[in-house]
Amino acid sequence: MPEPTVRLALANLQMPASPDESVTLAAAAIADAAVEGADVICFPECYVPGYRTPAREMPPPDADFLESAWTTIAGDAKDANVADVLGTERVVDGALRISALVIERDGTIVGFQDKVQLDPSEDGPYEAGSGRRVFTAAGLTFGVAICHEGWRYPETVRWAVRQGAQVVFHPHFHVAEPGGYRPSRFADPVNTFHEKAALCRAAENTCFFATVNYASSGSPTTSALIAPDGTLMCFQPYGKRGLLVADIDIAEATGLLALRYRSVD
Repeated sequence: MPEPTVRLALANLQMPASPDESVTLAAAAIADAAVEGADVICFPECYVPGYRTPAREMPPPDADFLESAWTTIAGDAKDANVADVLGTERVVDGALRISALVIERDGTIVGFQDKVQLDPSEDGPYEAGSGRRVFTAAGLTFGVAICHEGWRYPETVRWAVRQGAQVVFHPHFHVAEPGGYRPSRFADPVNTFHEKAALCRAAENTCFFATVNYASSGSPTTSALIAPDGTLMCFQPYGKRGLLVADIDIAEATGLLALRYRSVD
């Protein structure tokens, strides 16, 4: 039987300066998570090698680098005895996808969840994936909804919970826009809809929702953990680097409202 309490670590880290640094920073975060007694750590969207934007110069996609990075980080997970939800990119049939790699505590590669619902701004560098799955690692059953798809497409979260997910991890990338509001409290009414959507994803599905962003100045969203009744459990101070660590009682994640859903079609 799984333990009723699972400790999560959300890695609210700076954007890596290079692909190599992304691996170094991920390794350090995994080690820190082990010190904190975490069972699972989740990283932001595309943390390895770093999220691609027009404003950032990055080397072309490199499948060999990614394979090597995943092997290294899997070894770090094994050494630390911490399961990983690693925001990454991957090359599939020559096309670049946004993805999340799940690694078990013993370093075993469990599999990928590709981003299925791309933001329009991602149509250039990235290709949408297809299909969804749930994962089991560290005694926890969970799904992954990446950035845009978790905020704007509630069915990505509902599907996972209906398949037994107790937590849905939400790795994302969200930085300040010129003139944008700079919040200091989670789900501030004058801020954008994004953090309110995070509260809804948990409450409408009776699951935990763990949203994970990069640490950057003026970021409009931050890393946070939402309880199955839609209340905020904790959040990372905006722009502050480090791990947000919290315990969850997985018995609270009943999935009741997700399971009661009936299509209106």
